[in-house]
Amino acid sequence: MREKKGGDQNEEKITGLVILSSIVAATSGLVVGYNIGISGGVASMDSFLLYFFASVYERKQEASESNYCKFDDPLLQTFTSSLYIAGLLATFVSVQTTQKLGRKPTILIAGLFYLIGVCLVALAQNISMLMIGRIMLGFGSGFVGQVP
Repeated sequence: MREKKGGDQNEEKITGLVILSSIVAATSGLVVGYNIGISGGVASMDSFLLYFFASVYERKQEASESNYCKFDDPLLQTFTSSLYIAGLLATFVSVQTTQKLGRKPTILIAGLFYLIGVCLVALAQNISMLMIGRIMLGFGSGFVGQVP
């Protein structure tokens, strides 16, 4: 314990709330990193390309040794970058949301975006569902990245 100038004593303890808050903050960073890292691997999987990007899959099969230009497809590039663009746009909105509602509701909103995005991506039957889900994940990443 140490004394303040006014004579009050201030106890500094590591409480369960401090530990939980630290875990939530660390987890939000992990989720953003996971979303960024996973898209490259998924976008090169044969089953994913065959289902959503058949023309890219055909070019990949015809390519000899180099990866250069076999993933050169505007729709695939839009799929990959949609998370980043949505995340960027969401950070501007999340600043206002955090100021008006506070941190807790903003984190809950981010979680809602993640939940919707994961459901859409997991259940995607076409490229539109996949893109909307990816954009929702980007919004969640943008909100989470700004709040902690």
